[in-house]
Amino acid sequence: MTEYFDALGLPIGFPVDNWSPCDPPPRTVMEGRYCTVEPIDLAAHSADLHEANLTDAEHRIWTYLAYGPFESLSDYRAWIEQTCLGSDPLFHAIVARNTGKAVGVASYLRIEPAVGVIETGHINYSPLLQRSPAATEAMYLMMKRVFDELGYRRYEWKCDSLNARSRKAAERLGFTYEGTFRQVTLYKGRNRDSAWYSITDKEWPALKSGFEAWFSPENFDSQGRQRRPLTELRGAG
Repeated sequence: MTEYFDALGLPIGFPVDNWSPCDPPPRTVMEGRYCTVEPIDLAAHSADLHEANLTDAEHRIWTYLAYGPFESLSDYRAWIEQTCLGSDPLFHAIVARNTGKAVGVASYLRIEPAVGVIETGHINYSPLLQRSPAATEAMYLMMKRVFDELGYRRYEWKCDSLNARSRKAAERLGFTYEGTFRQVTLYKGRNRDSAWYSITDKEWPALKSGFEAWFSPENFDSQGRQRRPLTELRGAG
């Protein structure tokens, strides 16, 4: 690794030449083969999302979120109206192309255009979305917007350190674990230690190639099952 020093001989970070602030994420649809990722709309998405969430009868999808579950549509709509219609966090609904229905939620948050850092969070996949190509594609589309369209330098993923499924998902998608921050917050009357992950702009081109190889029709059999896992195709298997 190349080292850099100032005039006094002290080590400093590598230069970032010709940097200019990024734009914030736009409120436009991200189009994929299996899904679209759309800025959340109360009228268009709330009923579908609530119906999809209720397919998780044990409410497991809410365990590591600071809100929910929502038994009634009116309660869920009120939460969306109060929480999800601003610009940071910028919530999106994930709409499955095969049904035209919203089946999951994800957001951009802690958006820092001046330094090119942005986080993804509030990820809540109903059972109708989990373990499907659309589930992976939604995350890919959000990454592609961050790096290719907007030019951010760093994309973050943070989760409760005890959320094994979220940690596994981050690692599968190519995020690098950076450490655990202890006693970061409280939610639902309990402590949260947060595990931090990131992808940088320098890592993105190789990850993008792996995603595109994974999405290739040749990588799925007639039953829709993957032939090679994403971790292998992006060189991490």
